[in-house]
Amino acid sequence: MTVLQTPAPHRSDRPASPPPPSGRIDVLGPAVPGAEEVLTPAALDFLAHLHDRFASGRAELLAARAVRRASLSNGQELRFSRQTPVVRYDPSWRVAGPGPGLADRRVELTGPADAATARAARHSGASTWVADLEDAMSPTWANVVGSQAVLADVVREWPTGAGPDAAPTLLVRPRGWHLVEKHLCHTDATGRSTPASASLVDFGLFALANAARLVERGHGPYFYLPKLETAAEARLWDQVFTETERVLGLRHGTIRATVLIETITAAFEMEEVLYELRHHCAGLNAGRWDYLFSIVKKFRDRGPAWVLPDRSELTMTTPFMHACTDLLVSTCHRRGAHAIGAMSTAVPDDRDPAATREALAEVAADKRREAEQGFDGTWVAHPGLVEVARNAFDEVLGGATDQRHRQRADVRVTAAELLDPRGLAGPVTDAGVRTNVSVAVRYMEAWLRGVGSVVLDGHVEDASTAEISRAQLWQWTTRRTVTVEGTPVTRDLVERLLDEVVAEQPRTPGDRFDDAAAMVRSVTLEETFPTFFTVPGYVEHLVTLPAR
Repeated sequence: MTVLQTPAPHRSDRPASPPPPSGRIDVLGPAVPGAEEVLTPAALDFLAHLHDRFASGRAELLAARAVRRASLSNGQELRFSRQTPVVRYDPSWRVAGPGPGLADRRVELTGPADAATARAARHSGASTWVADLEDAMSPTWANVVGSQAVLADVVREWPTGAGPDAAPTLLVRPRGWHLVEKHLCHTDATGRSTPASASLVDFGLFALANAARLVERGHGPYFYLPKLETAAEARLWDQVFTETERVLGLRHGTIRATVLIETITAAFEMEEVLYELRHHCAGLNAGRWDYLFSIVKKFRDRGPAWVLPDRSELTMTTPFMHACTDLLVSTCHRRGAHAIGAMSTAVPDDRDPAATREALAEVAADKRREAEQGFDGTWVAHPGLVEVARNAFDEVLGGATDQRHRQRADVRVTAAELLDPRGLAGPVTDAGVRTNVSVAVRYMEAWLRGVGSVVLDGHVEDASTAEISRAQLWQWTTRRTVTVEGTPVTRDLVERLLDEVVAEQPRTPGDRFDDAAAMVRSVTLEETFPTFFTVPGYVEHLVTLPAR
């Protein structure tokens, strides 16, 4: 196998013409601002083409997820694949690596794709801005369309190039394969109609509207891929990218993607994920909350060793998390990919200088640890953390933009180390139970109002942190956990705390606290564990279709 060399991307001299779709995309959602500019006939035709080609493959992969989840519940152990020796043991292949504008990723600022966040990101000093259409976006129809309009403005208006006024390089995080966009309907050639894939909608609308302009400006369309569980799911994304490049007349490899390793199953297939995306891959990112959330989901039927302690006890130095991040760095660097560190969510508070100093010192230490571990960059959720994160990486990287030369040959991570529950023996406390109830209620209330990223108790919270909060509550009640204070975590306790938390909130006309409490009950206290709270929450509360 030869080393892969991907040319610098540019427009092809002979752009292909999109074939007429055999199916169609119909708009079912109501009129919202920006729809005329975003949902053009060309955009709907392109979405129809992507669905014609890839919707069935997506459905097969989601069915395979369910089968695998059942097998893990029945005691099957996770292990590294024995079917991919060419991928694992051939030292010659490499990924495409960073595209233009992605060489320096020391600090990546992430947040929702709204106008206010975009303005803050523009002048933040971050290396990149990750416009998050998934965990940081409440997927109301207005937000789905409005985010695309904001991103088009960013592509048109932000300057490119180096210097003190340089803008961050844009990356877009579409929604995961498991989500649908019910305000758009795909009807295939046989007349069968299904909701559109949210992944293909977010990706397709952005790529069609902005890819050519991005390439002309010296960058390219760059993406973050969330919630992947297997290399097969990465392969489908690679096929989507290749077809998009063909249709839009882009040289193969113009699109670059970074994959979030935020599920326990993907941690066992990092090398295969890189291989499947090798023509388009820039790197991997170490997820945190979604990774822990996936462990609760996958191992929820296992014994008490996998009962997670308070959220505050779950750090990246927990043995199985440290093993995962060591493996990620070594795998990435061996294949020429960037390794990007986990999210920091602290929010500086001008009203409390002492608390701010403490939070910034904690973030600095965490980022210094990542840099010393070999990461090439890291995520932060607030512009106020950019400087402290950059300083921590600068101290280790010096004048370099990355550490891909550090191969971490010392790393030999085994399956047992990725599945080592040591470090989970920390306490479950009364305060931890109450914190999870409070975060889940207050976040879901904001999410129901269309706000996907909020500051609660000095930290930025999004869907991933709400998921781990409600997943822990489900796990603690199901496992009959007793706190260190001697309090059994029961349904009745969670119900009482829900009532107390709602009663404490300042109520305003139109707030959604009652609905949020009901949603927490449904995804926390039922016997069946919903795979994501966003799935039933979206269908029951955020879909606004006209009456028929």
